[in-house]
Amino acid sequence: MHLLENIKEAFRSIHSNLLRTVLTALIVSIGIMSLVGILTAIDAIKYSLNETFASLGANSFEIKAKGYSNRMRRGGVQEKVYPAITYLQAVQYKRAIGDQAQVGVSAFISGATEIKANGEKTNPNMNVVAGDENYLQIQNYNLAAGRAFSPAELTSGANVAIVGTEVKDKLFPNQSPVDKYVYLLGRRFLVVGQLEKSGSTMGGGGADRLVLIPLETGNQMPRQRALTYDIKTATTSPDNLTYLTGEATGIMRAVRHDALGQEESFEVEGSDSLANTLDGLSGNMRKYGSIVGLVTLLGASIALMNIMLVSVTERTREIGIRKALGATAKQIRQQFLIEAIVICLLGGLLGVLLGVAMGNGVMLIVGGSGFIVPWLWMSGGLLICVTVGLASGYYPASKAAALDPIESLRYE
Repeated sequence: MHLLENIKEAFRSIHSNLLRTVLTALIVSIGIMSLVGILTAIDAIKYSLNETFASLGANSFEIKAKGYSNRMRRGGVQEKVYPAITYLQAVQYKRAIGDQAQVGVSAFISGATEIKANGEKTNPNMNVVAGDENYLQIQNYNLAAGRAFSPAELTSGANVAIVGTEVKDKLFPNQSPVDKYVYLLGRRFLVVGQLEKSGSTMGGGGADRLVLIPLETGNQMPRQRALTYDIKTATTSPDNLTYLTGEATGIMRAVRHDALGQEESFEVEGSDSLANTLDGLSGNMRKYGSIVGLVTLLGASIALMNIMLVSVTERTREIGIRKALGATAKQIRQQFLIEAIVICLLGGLLGVLLGVAMGNGVMLIVGGSGFIVPWLWMSGGLLICVTVGLASGYYPASKAAALDPIESLRYE
């Protein structure tokens, strides 16, 4: 019997024992479903959390000028202070990054500011920040009412503002602040939007005590000293963060004209600790999930071996006839191995489909979105099926190949 004939014979045997084949394939499919489902669920949850962490700034970093005048090195030597990042340098950096990431440029205009409107005034603890078109999104600030700055307002430096909830509650109780005017730092600003309540952040009030104005407007405000610009760069993919950090460092060195061999005149402060923690957790979950899936699959392989042994016993007379007709021990062994592998692959295909559905179902339950197709785990699952078929079928196949043809023909 040739290999092709053995394959055909395996399918004929499977068809003639359809119920047993279905039950065996289901056992294998449950094991593969557990393995692929757990791994798919972990990847799906990680994907969903990556999106959430990205919105929280986990996949971002800030660039600031290096050195502080009040910091001392060992021995009382003052640390070197580098010039602040200028507006031109921030714009050059933003243009150089291009579409690789989202860049937000902002400047702190004033703290402990008093905002006035309608004969009322806030406590003198409001913060005024000037930001560009990406500021709200990159800081994960959402609007409760109104709109963001228009391109014309950002370009011309219009006197418009977006206010936090504490400003709204104090100056415009029980009404919307949108299209109302407020006074701060000697100017009148039209309120075009209101931020959602964020709660206190380390005692600073977060977005609740914030008044946001266009970046160009902040550049035009009268001031006693030059503004210091903060640059925040964010990416939606945590896997790309390391490369992007290196790319940003090179661009900023060129923008700041840092000489070759000289230390950077700026600091890159990453906020990727959440992403790193997530990678560690997902790695442990994947490891322990694989162990659970493999244990389930081990049970399936034992069940398959048992069923194949029963099949050998039931077909003892058939094996004797084949050997009497000239089939070799190798061909008999090959026939039963192929049958075991085919059963495993049929169960594996069903298990892979069920596992992918189960993994994505878990993501939907935890509130995620999207659909993950884990090609790696699907391919790995089918490869494991072939391995399980070989491992579970080898002993029954060897036992069948070792049967004496005369004794097999006498078997009742």
